[in-house]
Amino acid sequence: MNLREKTTLGRTGLRTSRLGLAPGVETRDVERAFEQGVNYLYWGSLRKPAFGQGIANLAPKHRGEMIVVVQSYTRAGWMMEGSLDRALKKLRIEYADFLLLGWWQSEPPARILDAALELKAKGKARHLLISCHNRPLFQSLAANPAYGAVMVRYNAAHPGAEREAFPVLGDPKPGVVSYTATRWGALLDPKHTPAGEPVPRGSDCYRFALTNPSVDVCLTGANNAAQLDEALAALDRGPMTADELAWMKRVGASVRGAAVLETGNAPIQLLDRLVCGKKSLPRPS
Repeated sequence: MNLREKTTLGRTGLRTSRLGLAPGVETRDVERAFEQGVNYLYWGSLRKPAFGQGIANLAPKHRGEMIVVVQSYTRAGWMMEGSLDRALKKLRIEYADFLLLGWWQSEPPARILDAALELKAKGKARHLLISCHNRPLFQSLAANPAYGAVMVRYNAAHPGAEREAFPVLGDPKPGVVSYTATRWGALLDPKHTPAGEPVPRGSDCYRFALTNPSVDVCLTGANNAAQLDEALAALDRGPMTADELAWMKRVGASVRGAAVLETGNAPIQLLDRLVCGKKSLPRPS
């Protein structure tokens, strides 16, 4: 497995880099990542102008090589087109390769899916992508031909997708995009690393996800040039050996154990409140 080589993103037929870039870095670093082969660019809920400018700068010459994802968290179908139109205008592109329906823990209602499919019919989005934390739902999502790809949380501290999501994706499977590879940095924190074990690097976290044959793309939310360099190093370091995977899972188990002892998980709780207006969801394994 050569992580520098592009792969086919499930049944969409799109050729994607193994690493995807989410907002965080400056304009020049978006362009630099693309120069190093990263063509999966995620315009999510944190629509940072500098990141968007990087996409806009690349599009005139390279639009056909890019996979641009635009996320929608709306729970009102009539609001979806305006949100997408604003994103396309900001990025100075005519369509999104993926319209992402974000943070659904049950099947989206007809009003949402119908609105998304209408935008696809209008040519404003080529494919639909859906993200979910409710792993048992992935079997039905994968079976729905409306979705070209699914987005699942997967890292060494949250490996449950290996049991509950990846085995039920079917054939041909949708594209699979993983995220939270570093578990919001907890996997890189020495205080959570078992005694006598090496502390993982950022690139180790991306390598862990990308070594799983079910994962097509692993997102990085690098916040600066140094973090981007570390993420890109994963592509050159390549997939993990069996011993390295076992080491990462030992660290992940330690991180997960520490999380159980905490009174709450602030990043998850905050996002749950912003997106769902609910208390934090149960923390999966």
